[in-house]
Amino acid sequence: MSTATKPYHIGRKISRIRELKDMKQEALAQALGTNQQAISAMENSENIDEEKLKEVAKALGVTVEAIKNFSEENVVNYFNTIYDNDFSYSNGAIQSNNCSFNPLDKVVELYERLVQAEKDKNEYLEKLLKEK
Repeated sequence: MSTATKPYHIGRKISRIRELKDMKQEALAQALGTNQQAISAMENSENIDEEKLKEVAKALGVTVEAIKNFSEENVVNYFNTIYDNDFSYSNGAIQSNNCSFNPLDKVVELYERLVQAEKDKNEYLEKLLKEK
């Protein structure tokens, strides 16, 4: 049993990266100063010249190497790595390791500081009124 390798098809890679970035062909065309039909033709091409590839990479916000080395497997591995590193499982619950503080505590802290500032302002104004 032999396994056939997928041909190097740069157009499909560009198409898939564009889709993953939730970008339509029209948007990529506008970024490149061309039309949607040209993007469609490019995405159906196995090879693209290096200068055009640099322009496409810039428009997609990736490197030329990212386009050349793109594979679905790499994307899955990337997201699995992020998921594995950002979350831990404890007693059946998912816990995120990203946030080192409780956001509600920060809101309360900021509110208390605002209230204190208002109290200080009132005291100052009362002091000014007593002096008159």
